[in-house]
Formats: sequence, structure tokens, C-alpha cells
Amino acid sequence: MIQHSELILNNDGSIFHLHLKPENISDHIILVGDPGRVDTISAHFSKIDFTVQNREFKTVTGWYKNKKLTVVSTGIGTDNIDIVVNELDAVANIDLETREIKSNHTTLHIVRIGTSGGLQPDLPVNSFVVSQKSIGFDGMLNFYANRESVSDLSFEKAFRQFTNWNQTLPTPYIVDASEKLISKFSDKIFKKGVTISAPGFYGPQGRVLRLPLAVPELNTQIEEFAFDNLRITNFEMESSAIYGLSKLLGHEALTVCLIIANRVTLTANENYRDEMKKLIIQVLDRLTE
Repeated sequence: MIQHSELILNNDGSIFHLHLKPENISDHIILVGDPGRVDTISAHFSKIDFTVQNREFKTVTGWYKNKKLTVVSTGIGTDNIDIVVNELDAVANIDLETREIKSNHTTLHIVRIGTSGGLQPDLPVNSFVVSQKSIGFDGMLNFYANRESVSDLSFEKAFRQFTNWNQTLPTPYIVDASEKLISKFSDKIFKKGVTISAPGFYGPQGRVLRLPLAVPELNTQIEEFAFDNLRITNFEMESSAIYGLSKLLGHEALTVCLIIANRVTLTANENYRDEMKKLIIQVLDRLTE
């Protein structure tokens, strides 16, 4: 039995942060950062079965083209992803009444729809990018046992050597997306590449306001790095934890991002919401094919 201090439940028996019970979710889950984007996506549902919100975590479960989907907002950062993915897995694979792991494992299919910053000159603003791999600058997965079993260790070694990785920074980890989910996004409107998940928006992504950077050359090295015919295409803040935790827990995961700024060409689309709506429809249609 999992102890009360480890698996915290609310008075109604729902999981602590997300306020969810097993009957409240589908096994096909869309993650978004912004709670407002949950409403944008669920506006396309023909029927809504369940809605709940606690802090930045808003969940709507409903139906799109006869398929049951759940949309959950995570807020920003891999620390929040640690909460969301672990709690979704607990709702699916732990009996919340007996506090025991269920004998039959439920695989969740998790797709993140997000915004991102491009790191290659040929990746223009408004591009749709599918993350084949995610590099975690956050260090979160290193707190879990067996993280090497789900990581691309050769890629990690090559990246650390190429950048002469600063040992005062968290050790980066690299995890693959779900091949099953990638296969749904094979057409040409989707670019593919490697995504970095940073533990912050400013310094960790090479932005300078009033504080200088510890490794000012890092973004240039990132843009130049390639390994096994793959290059790093974009920055965001959640994918590495989604990929890593999902692999460890036996789930399928993928991130699809809209490029709203290109860090190399110094271009941006501050009014990106119409493009995001186009991406949302593309993802919804592919998840229900």
C-alpha cells in the first residue's frame, strides 16, 4: 500500500493537485501550458463530460469526432510536468481507494501542444515542429532511478563533449518521442527535430536583460550541433519531463509546437493565436483518425 504522505488525496478521493478520479479522464490526453488554451481546444468538442480546475491545472474531458479526449493545462515548466504526469499515471494505474498499484497497466497517449522558439534560420515563425527527441536542461529526470534506460546516452555524450558542458549546470538528459505518435504527423506541414526543454525563459534560453550569462556561447553551440543526422530545432520548457516520465511509466508521448519566435533571425509573431488554432485542429484530427 502506498502511504498517505506519498499519495495525497483530497477529501472527495481525487488526486491532490489535479482533482481527478479515474472516471474523469480518457487514455488520450492533450497537455497545454495555458489554462485558456484548454477552453480553445474543448470548444471543438461535441460534448463535454467533465471539467475541473485547481490553480493552473484545468482539465476538460469530452468528445471530438466520436473519440473521448482529455485536455489538461500544466502551467509552465518541468516541475509542473512532474506533478501532472505522475498524477495522471496514478489516476490511471493506482487504485485510489486501496492505494495499491493496479495489476493491469493502462497506457496513456499524451500529446503536448505548445509554443516554442526556433533555433535554426530555415525554421520560420509559424512553423509546426514535432519533437523527435527532447533534451532536458532541467535535471528533473536525474532524480529518478533507471533514467539511463530511457535515455539516448550516445546523443547525450556527444552533446556534452561538443558544448564542453559546464559542470555547474544540471546534467542534460535526452529522451525519444513515441514512434507510434510520431507516425500520425508524417506529412510535410510538420517539421521534425530535437527540442530543448529549459528550466527558465530568460538565462536558461540565452536571453539577457540585466543579468549576464554563465555560458554566453551556449546558444551558438546548440545551433551548430548535429548528431546522427539530427539537429536541435527549438527551445521550450516541458517536453523533456513529459518524454522521460512517460517512458519510465510506460506511456506514449509527443510534443508538437508552434514556432512563435526565431532566435536566429530575430523574428517573432506576437499575434500567434490564429496559427495556434490551426495547429490545434491538425492535432485533433490526427488523434481521432
